[in-house]
Parts: sequence; C-alpha cells; structure tokens
Amino acid sequence: MPRSIDDYLDQAFLPDTVTDADLDALHREIVRDVTATLMFGARPAPEGHYPTALGNAEAALTALSTELIQSTDAAEHLARIADAPSDADGALHFACILSLAQEPDSALWWWQFAAGAGNATAAYCLHLHHLLRGELRDADHWAHQALDLDSDLHLTPATPGPARRLDHPVLALREAVERLKVEELAGAPFHHPDHRLADQIEELVDAC
Repeated sequence: MPRSIDDYLDQAFLPDTVTDADLDALHREIVRDVTATLMFGARPAPEGHYPTALGNAEAALTALSTELIQSTDAAEHLARIADAPSDADGALHFACILSLAQEPDSALWWWQFAAGAGNATAAYCLHLHHLLRGELRDADHWAHQALDLDSDLHLTPATPGPARRLDHPVLALREAVERLKVEELAGAPFHHPDHRLADQIEELVDAC
C-alpha cells in the first residue's frame, strides 16, 4: 500500500536519523503527490508502483504535445512561425515538437512566448513543464495564467482518441530538430523554426 502522511511523520520523528534536508525533501514529495492527486486524480498503476506528480505531468504533457503536432493544421501553424516569429499558435506547436524531441529548454522559451501572446494552451504546457520539474510555485502561476486566458480550458487533457501515441524520445522528430539552426540565448539553446520542418511534419509524425 502507498505510504500515508502519518507514516512519513512517524519516520520524521525518529531521533538522530532524519536531517533538516531530509525533512525538506520529504515535504516537497508530499506536496507534489497531493498536488498531482488534486489536479489529475488518482490513476491506476502497476502493483508496487504509484503515480507521482512527475509521472502524471510527463504523461499529460506528452499526450497534449502529441495531439497538437498530429492535428490537421500543424503544418500551417509551423509554416506561419517560420515566416512570422510572432505567431503564437505556431510558437505553441513548435515548442511541442521541441519538447517531444527532448529539447525542454528551447521548448520553454517558445511556450513562454506563446503564453505571453495570450495562448492559454501554451500557458497550460508551461504549467505541466514546471510541475514535471517539481517547480510547484511556477506550475501554480501558469495554471492560473491558463485559466485567466481561457476560463473554459480543461486542465486535464482529454485522453487521445484514435491518434497514435508517440514514443519518447521520438527519433524522427529528434533528427529533424537537430538539423535546425541553433544559437545560445541566456545560456540555453534556442532553435529556429523553418519551412522544411513544416513541410515534413506529417511525414515525421507518420514515421514515429
């Protein structure tokens, strides 16, 4: 059975066995798990394995990113961001590709740009991104931003229908991202979108 909060507290009061750092880590773990339960609900897991905030956030972010890049208008959005870096929907889709290709720092920049331009879905992606990293204050901030931008936004993405889940990392997407122009911005990689990626997106998704 999962350990209860009382179990954690009993352990915490054992003399000379738990440091202040251990207690801080324990507190963060409890907060993460409670937050995950409140936001995502309890989910079934294999025997001996229990859902965590990290696992739930990663699954939700992967599912949402996959759904977006598999959409029929993904190529159009990517073409627009290649022409006009100010296009919020294009920035959202490009960030999702970067995330699936395991370029989270670059994805973070593009999600922030899209959210700053008023895209609620990008703000929700940022919420999941920070929740995945255990950065609960930032995750909470972006959850509120997402709802402020769109009060009808569902914080738990619908389970994908017939769309096929992509493996993570996605080799085809990874290779396509690796050939993009990259520069360093504030110490992190910054990928530039281009038309070739827009032209290949359907092929890349099918190859995964």
